[in-house]
Amino acid sequence: MTKEITVSPSRLEHGRWCHNANKMIGEGDIAASYSADRIGGEQPIRKPFSHAGGLWVAGGTCGGSANAYRLVHPSCFDGQTFTYGVRVADGYRGRRDKDGFYHGMQVKHRGQTMVLCGPEVKFVAGQEQQGDLFG
Repeated sequence: MTKEITVSPSRLEHGRWCHNANKMIGEGDIAASYSADRIGGEQPIRKPFSHAGGLWVAGGTCGGSANAYRLVHPSCFDGQTFTYGVRVADGYRGRRDKDGFYHGMQVKHRGQTMVLCGPEVKFVAGQEQQGDLFG
């Protein structure tokens, strides 16, 4: 069962594109970290979000929630790591990983190779809280 963590809804907001400012307006830090498209293309991930003293990356967002993984340095990861290409080459085996599909996935962040660490956690919208922006 996936662990759920309740956060302020504003952290999960997708925002809207402002043509005048040429940027997203009102996008929450969790939604902004969504990087599945970048990971699949083996490109650097988007800016991670902070929660409970760690960095996290969303691998999926849907209807007021986001599934995310901790982002750790390879020296802090105890297990086998792999690239996206290696993970999908074994068919659906990765989809059955108890810690989630992205567990052990090597990603690029700020020019460094980092690792996504499961288990996958679901961040869900709860009450808006003052000071929740940085978890």
